[in-house]
Amino acid sequence: MTRALAWLRRWGVSFASLGGGLVTLFVFRRGLPHVAWIAGYLVLLWLLVAVVTQTRRALEASARRSRRLMVTAADYTIQTLYHGLLLFVLPAYWASATLTSVNAPFLGLLVALALVATFDPWYRALVQPRPWAGYLFFVVSIFASLNVALPLVGLPPLASLVASAFVAAVALTPVVRRARRGTWGLALRTTVAIGVVAATLAALGRAWVPPVPLFMADARLVWVTADLASLEPAPGAIRADELRRRGLEAHTAIYAPAGLGVPIEHVWRRAGEVVSVVPLSPIRGGRRGGYRTYSRKTAFPPDPVGAWTVDVRTASGQLIGRVRFRVVS
Repeated sequence: MTRALAWLRRWGVSFASLGGGLVTLFVFRRGLPHVAWIAGYLVLLWLLVAVVTQTRRALEASARRSRRLMVTAADYTIQTLYHGLLLFVLPAYWASATLTSVNAPFLGLLVALALVATFDPWYRALVQPRPWAGYLFFVVSIFASLNVALPLVGLPPLASLVASAFVAAVALTPVVRRARRGTWGLALRTTVAIGVVAATLAALGRAWVPPVPLFMADARLVWVTADLASLEPAPGAIRADELRRRGLEAHTAIYAPAGLGVPIEHVWRRAGEVVSVVPLSPIRGGRRGGYRTYSRKTAFPPDPVGAWTVDVRTASGQLIGRVRFRVVS
């Protein structure tokens, strides 16, 4: 009984928090996060980190127990904000990520950070003794949240990605000012320079980040040949002779928030090699079932046997989704 009570005191709150987080995921899975909520969380998080960074040493050195408790309470509040922010944006990243692509590790990073922030013993053991781990939480939380929020107010995904990386770096100004014991102006100039580098790296590595909040709402392959059979989806395994004779169309529906217009393209690949790139009209956000578009392919290699994919990506190179099919002899 004593062990059970000790276990509950150590882990009970964490599992309750995890349960509440899972409920949040189910509640918000069908829609997009609200910009106001994200902005409120970010402002509060930044203010708390700024204040704690500047006052921690003085409060911890104080002989008064109440002041040391203030630091503990602030740390717990910051952890709670990390937990809330990450769970708030995870549904958007889960919907946008393609698990068989290079943007899946970023989703994995968010899931790992959310789990660490959920379980208090893990957070106390892994993050609190290591200041760099706390800064990682801070930067990733701000970057991931802004990357979701900015497209909701009409900024295209690539511009949102670059702006989010820049702001996340500049948000470290209080940390840099405290570490270098300099003026606020010097700290700001330093973080702006870091922000320019971070924005450049984000632009170059854009394929590694899901294009939130875009996601593929529906996808199917149909025959090009205009007969009754063309109304039916093509099978997963397609005979090579039938493929050359009838051709294929890839129909996709892409969900985007209202007011957002994004140029996209279909990239047809065989065994990972690009066969053709088809630019499409920009999608227009706000449609409940997603903006529907398609590409058609009638010219295939003499020997098309193998694994094929149709990548749906933004014109800037971020993968939205992927359609697979196999051609057999």
